[in-house]
Amino acid sequence: MQERALLPPFVKEKIQENIDIDALFTTIFETFYKRIFNYIAYRVSSRHTAEDLTSLVFEKTLAKLATYAQEKAPLEVWLFAIARNVVNDHYRSLKRRSFFSLDAVMELVSTRKEPESLILQGERNDKLNEALNTLNSRERNIVALKFGANLRNTEIAQLTGISEGNIGVILYRTMKKLKIEIGSVEQL
Repeated sequence: MQERALLPPFVKEKIQENIDIDALFTTIFETFYKRIFNYIAYRVSSRHTAEDLTSLVFEKTLAKLATYAQEKAPLEVWLFAIARNVVNDHYRSLKRRSFFSLDAVMELVSTRKEPESLILQGERNDKLNEALNTLNSRERNIVALKFGANLRNTEIAQLTGISEGNIGVILYRTMKKLKIEIGSVEQL
């Protein structure tokens, strides 16, 4: 299981003192990149899109880092709020324009696996994406925060404004719904 990334205490002090924003940003980037990417990858179906959106999250983070106030929310919650907003903006922009995406095709072509394993992996991914698409946006967001970003229920509750107990109930029901939709893991 992935170990939780924690900010060293000196980062919190630097945020309060506004000292050396570049070094602070570097630490934040190295600490949270993988978790932000995983969260976004759960929300979008293309690896290339997830990379682009993750970059956009850190661009916005760098631009707004000087305005961050620790009293309002922990840094981790603030970062995932930015990530959630970037993903929501991405989906809003897709609604305005409809086009055929070649990202999925590029991923299949660019990997160096055997054709049979590519087809099997593609089928598994399609089945998982179909199951995830049956969820409403709130359920999908909570699943992405829990398993993609590896956040605890308390952090998800703080980020979404839903009570911690309700987060647990939503996750339980959502996992039950996904299990019914997918079947067993062996069928994937």
